[in-house]
Amino acid sequence: MKKLTTALIALSFMAGVATADSWTLDADTSRIAFGSVKKNTLGEVHHFENISGSVSAEGAVVIEINLNSVQTNIDIRNERMIEHVFKAAPAATLSAQVDMAALNALPVGGSMVSEVDATLALAGTEAELYSDMFILRLAEDSVMVTTNDMIFLDTEEAGIDGGIDALKALAELSGITRAAPVTLRLMFSQN
Repeated sequence: MKKLTTALIALSFMAGVATADSWTLDADTSRIAFGSVKKNTLGEVHHFENISGSVSAEGAVVIEINLNSVQTNIDIRNERMIEHVFKAAPAATLSAQVDMAALNALPVGGSMVSEVDATLALAGTEAELYSDMFILRLAEDSVMVTTNDMIFLDTEEAGIDGGIDALKALAELSGITRAAPVTLRLMFSQN
């Protein structure tokens, strides 16, 4: 979970542009996806359909994930994830602080890898996260942030093990892995 959150913070790197304006996450071109493995052999990919976020001129990053928008491609599983894993919480929030000055030198077409520390607030649990993020400045007013390597979310650290147990029992599964791979593609535009 830590790494998932950290990945989200990567989007904050979009602030690497040399301006004093804030940045807004483009929800239409951004994506947060995660995987699960059940019965030790069946891998599936899921994502959130609604995310939003911004990076202030001072480098404060706030990303909000609408947990009710989880898409697992099975309606009943979506409902069970919302009720049991996310504990009916409406959103998860990722927050971080980035050094804007360190990002100002990134030219259009330039890229960099940056270390990010963040806090993920999910269903009453806060997890400290760390990850390397790949930042690509697409234009003066556009930045893409992605996970540099695969991130694995630890369900225990995220405080959602009980929800995973409930899913396993409801679906009568022999097992669901407790480390979920997560990928992020975060597109930011300057306000």
